[in-house]
Amino acid sequence: MHREPASHEMSHDEIIRAELAVLRAAHRELDREIAELSEQKLASTLTVQRLKKKKLALKDQIARLEDEVTPDIIA
Repeated sequence: MHREPASHEMSHDEIIRAELAVLRAAHRELDREIAELSEQKLASTLTVQRLKKKKLALKDQIARLEDEVTPDIIA
């Protein structure tokens, strides 16, 4: 039995959109960190590589969630 969410409850799409906002903010922060580290002469390439890998994983998560809230359009 399907029931409508109460006014104080978030819908599935609202929850996904909130998660997307958090992930996008984290992605931007990693981008900023990577840029700052890349400018430093003594920056560890291993640290930069790890941050880039984490940023890519966030991008993949964002893409999956966007696919979940974007309706499929049959061409």
